[in-house]
Amino acid sequence: MSGVPSFTICVTAVANPPVSARKSDSGWRGGIVVMATCQAYHTYYKSRLMSALGVAFAGVILASCGSVVSSVSGDFSDSLSSAMLNQEDPALVREALPAYMLLLDSLIDSYPDDVDTLSAGAKLYAVYGAALVNEPGRAAVLTNRAREYGERALCSAEEDACDLSGLDFDSYLEVIRSIDEDDVEALYSYSLASLAWIRANSDNYGALAGLPKVEVSLEHIMSLMPGELAASTCMYLGILNTLRPAALGGEPEVGRLWFERGISLSQGHDLSIKVEYARGYGRLLYNRELHDRLLNEVMAADVKQSDLTLFNMLAKEQATKLLESADEYF
Repeated sequence: MSGVPSFTICVTAVANPPVSARKSDSGWRGGIVVMATCQAYHTYYKSRLMSALGVAFAGVILASCGSVVSSVSGDFSDSLSSAMLNQEDPALVREALPAYMLLLDSLIDSYPDDVDTLSAGAKLYAVYGAALVNEPGRAAVLTNRAREYGERALCSAEEDACDLSGLDFDSYLEVIRSIDEDDVEALYSYSLASLAWIRANSDNYGALAGLPKVEVSLEHIMSLMPGELAASTCMYLGILNTLRPAALGGEPEVGRLWFERGISLSQGHDLSIKVEYARGYGRLLYNRELHDRLLNEVMAADVKQSDLTLFNMLAKEQATKLLESADEYF
């Protein structure tokens, strides 16, 4: 849309107002117009980030909890993961997770360069901080640890990937594209933790400016044939591309393709993808027919799917809320 500043311009304007805007009345008035537009942009972005990703983040509990105890017993790890994923009471899982977070901290202290343990820590702290905690202050602290563990995991896996946060976009892109399939799990953990941290710090323009980097990382993951990570990665890419309308630089049609690919890869069994599709694309484009169809499919589906029952219970909770608010929204 002509006249709407880009997200990059907004971040720059907030951090470094132009000299003319500081030294003259006319420059100041012009700066106020840009800043007001940017503030509206920021408010919209923050609102979309906070409403998205809740159910989406819950989908990584399997790998995280399994890795927590993998060093102790492979059989116990598999049994624990399966028990959590097939649990029909999300509250029980929410209450149990902090114990495993503390256990992970102790394992990381003992094995500070172990990629698998660091990756597990990044994912579990990301899930808990972004999806299961309501206090903003706690969420910021927890996702900050997630981000730290994610950066350490990727650095341990690939030396060139150390200090990514200090790289400009082009240098970042070069490093990310050099990561191969052997390190896809570490890259996934890093990307997820970064996304959780951005969500928890969405009041900060500088944090939101990191979203394009996360998108690049997720796109590279998809190019590496990520196996069981593919469906959830498609969902995150769908969310990122529908965070804002096309008029503000979003790509909702690209997001729609990612959502549909994710549904196909999960054979329709992962109901959280349909929820995020309805929330992100259906509501963004005011497509009531698609919105209601997707959510009613979620409500009618059998939540009991192998290793997806917990996520599907959470998805059904969200679908109920979205359907209840649909008349007011549309």
